[in-house]
Order: sequence, then C-alpha cells, then structure tokens
Amino acid sequence: MMAKPGISEVSDPSAVAKANELKKELQRLIRAIVEDDDEFVVQTIDRAGETLLDLKNLKLKRSLSLKFVNSISCPDEFRCPLSKELMRDPVIVSTGQTYDRPFILKWLKAGNRTCPQTQQVLSHTILTPNHLIREMILKWCKNQGVELSDSVVYINDEGLTEADRDHFLTLLEKMSSSLSEQKEAAKELRLLTKRMPSFRALFGESLDAIPQLLTPLSQSNSNREVHPEVQEDVITTLLNLSIHDNNKKLVAETPLVIPLLMDALRSGTIETRSNAAAALFTLSALDSNKALIGKAGALKPLVDLLEEGHPLAMKDVGSAIFNLCIIHENKARAVRDGAVRVILEKIVDRMLVDELLAILAMLSCHQKAVEELGELGAVACLISLIRESSCARTKENCIAILYTICLNDRTKWKELREEENACGTISQLAQNGTSRAKRKASGILERLNRTINLTHTA
Repeated sequence: MMAKPGISEVSDPSAVAKANELKKELQRLIRAIVEDDDEFVVQTIDRAGETLLDLKNLKLKRSLSLKFVNSISCPDEFRCPLSKELMRDPVIVSTGQTYDRPFILKWLKAGNRTCPQTQQVLSHTILTPNHLIREMILKWCKNQGVELSDSVVYINDEGLTEADRDHFLTLLEKMSSSLSEQKEAAKELRLLTKRMPSFRALFGESLDAIPQLLTPLSQSNSNREVHPEVQEDVITTLLNLSIHDNNKKLVAETPLVIPLLMDALRSGTIETRSNAAAALFTLSALDSNKALIGKAGALKPLVDLLEEGHPLAMKDVGSAIFNLCIIHENKARAVRDGAVRVILEKIVDRMLVDELLAILAMLSCHQKAVEELGELGAVACLISLIRESSCARTKENCIAILYTICLNDRTKWKELREEENACGTISQLAQNGTSRAKRKASGILERLNRTINLTHTA
C-alpha cells in the first residue's frame, strides 16, 4: 500500500531546514531594515515581505499535514495528553507520564513544575525517551500504511534543532578530552548558555549533563590543577544555567556543584570568584537551596571574599549573603563565620553601604550579632550614617539596628542620649523618617526619656 499523502511532511527534515533557513533570512533582512538608511531599504522591505510570505505558506502546509495525520483514528495512548496529537518524540517525566517532547518542554518553559495529568510536583525536569511507545507508534503507522520518519526532527519555539542537540552532546563529550578541547568546549558552552535559553534548558534533560560539564574541575582535585580559563568558563556556565528557573533545583542538588562553587570563591580569577558568588545568589532563590548552600558551608568563603573588598565581586557577594540569610539557620552560620565584623568594617569604609546594612539589619535579630555590634562600636557608625545619608531605607535600617542594640545593651544608652542632646538625630528621624523608622526612633526616645526620669526620681 502506498503511503498516504501529507504524512512525510510532518517530520520531513528538508521542510524543517527550509523553515529554519527562512527564519534566519528574515532576521537578517529585518536587521538590515532597522540599521540601514540607504536608498535600497525599500527593496529590502519587499524581500522581507516575500520571505515572510514563504514562511507563512510553509507553516500552513505543515499545519495541514499535521491535521491530516491527527484525523486518523489512532489509539489514545499514542496521543500526547497536551496536544491531543500523535506523538513523534514521546518522553517520560518524573511522575511516569508520557508526553510529546516539544509540548511538555513548552509547559516546563512556561514555569510549570507539575505534571499536567497528575498535578504532582515534578522531582526533576529530566525527560527520558519512551522508546517502547515510540516503537509502538512506528509499528502502528506502518500497519496503517502511513510513513512517520524514524529520525524525529523538529524546531522548538526557540529555534533548537536536533542538530543543536547533537552539537550540545559533542561539547559535553569534549569536557572529558584533552585540555585544548576542554578549553574550546567550555568557552562555547559559556557563550551558548548566555545567548540561548534553549541551551540552558538542555542541561535539565539529562542527569549526566551537569556532571559532564564539571569534569575538568572535578578531575583537577585528584590529577592536576584546573586551568584558570576552563574554571572561569565552567563556573560562568553554571551561573547561566542557574538563571533558568527549572534548572535551579537540579543544579544545586547535583553533588559536585556547591563544593566546586565554594572552591571557585577561594581561587581563580576575580571574574570566576564573582560569578561563583552570583551563581550562589541565583540558586538561593529557592528556600530549599538556601538551606542546602548554607549547610554546605558556603557562607564562610563568601564572607572571606567580602572581606577582601574587590569592587568587582562585592555586589554579587553581598547579594548572595543577603539571600542566604533570609532563613534563620543561615543567620547563625553567618554570625559564626564572622560576617558582623566584616560587614561593619565595609560600612565604616562606606563600601556597598545600603546592601550591607540590609544584611546587618537581618542579622541583628541574633543575640551574638547584637553583642558583637556593641563591642565593635557600631552605635557611632550608625548614628553618623543617619546624619549623612539621604536614603530613607538606609536610615530605616540604621535605626532598626540601633533599636535592637538599645534593647539588649543598656551601656549604650548613655552614648545615644549624648548624641541626642548634641544633635537631636533620633528626634529628627522620629518626625521625618519612614513609618518603620519613626516607630523605632520613637521607641528609642521613650526608653531614653524613661532612664532620665528614673535617674531624676532616684
């Protein structure tokens, strides 16, 4: 029996390649129209219109072909639960349900973390090919006298082809090869994951992808020192991957990732160290990752890097420490690792004041942190910041920390009262600050007045 017309176009590699070629040509023409202002721009616009029409016709042709295939009465288990169409690349998610790859990828890229059928939370976003269903679909198509190509070729919403997937796998293989190939592959993976979100998503489709990426760094622990360029490119690729929401859990829970990021905080180029801090910041968007990173001991190297005070790394390090200290157990770890002293020293030097004050305000709920602040002379520093800063948030954090010190250390009341008598700094804030700042300033003034009254009564 002859193959029914229209089936081969569904997965025809030439049709896919043609669509990809037309898209690239259209992008080139549009860029030329936007950037050029010469007399030939009208011709370029005409050519862009023709290319757009060609692309539309090709899409319509493929759409009609798909409709023809799916008008055939095929078993329900061969249809994707999302598209209701015959699956061409069936894959299994962590709950055991099967979907057509492009449609479940679209679901995941929209930020969904549940199985569409069961509504269970996915433990990971790795997609495993369902070879059994694939073979059954091919056999059914053959029995029906229709042709469905063995090689599944498609372009997803971001223009990723099977050729791109093959190239991705080749790059990962090179990470276990010679140093020259490692350098070449690491550099390209860094650039691809920066420019193309689709390549970030690819790392979530295989349990081996991230360990393969890390091979040069993990090998260095036993055999040789890691090459600085390779380390920088691999760490930066991890940062790029962590930007992709669906990757955050997978990246952080890959056993070698956090220890290697901690190693990178201590060594390598300043760009490597800064990007390692940025990766920890991005990964710590998830509360489960905050606990994992803190438990691994990452706060100590972050505090050490903050103490070095390199301008390129300061902001990323501060952001990472702030994010991690949102959960209570990491506050205690940060205090134990010397964060209070280091942060106060940087604030005294007027480095990254607003960001570091926000961390100090969070840590001030910890008893040991308050004691250290008193011992380190924080009161004078905070008062001077309130006087000189024009930032309402900075003033608010300063007075909040002062309020905590005032509650826990009566020996500081004299210093605060002398300041108030001389400059009236706290009274001014009680009148002109944010609602929270007014409340804290008024609370300090009440306590100061109470101690004055008690002294006069005595």
